[in-house]
Amino acid sequence: MQIKLINIGFGNIVSANRVIAIVSPESAPIKRIIQDARDKAMLIDATYGRRTRAVIITDSGHVVLSAVQPETVANRFIVSKEESKHMEDPID
Repeated sequence: MQIKLINIGFGNIVSANRVIAIVSPESAPIKRIIQDARDKAMLIDATYGRRTRAVIITDSGHVVLSAVQPETVANRFIVSKEESKHMEDPID
């Protein structure tokens, strides 16, 4: 299995293979998820003091905060998948 990395802003990178969800931090349930992760020491704040715009939830239970919009992170995720697919396909 090839490791795919996604830039989540300010030089911070997460493993695309471990991402379950990329969501906005606005709703009360997401705010509870963030607080629970903080209480369990499973929160990674990659915002560099800026406003949280995306919350990335991983399969390990870690919650990553990013200052980049969820759509931007998702687009980087999609582009990375397409690039890796092109690398795997042989050229005729």
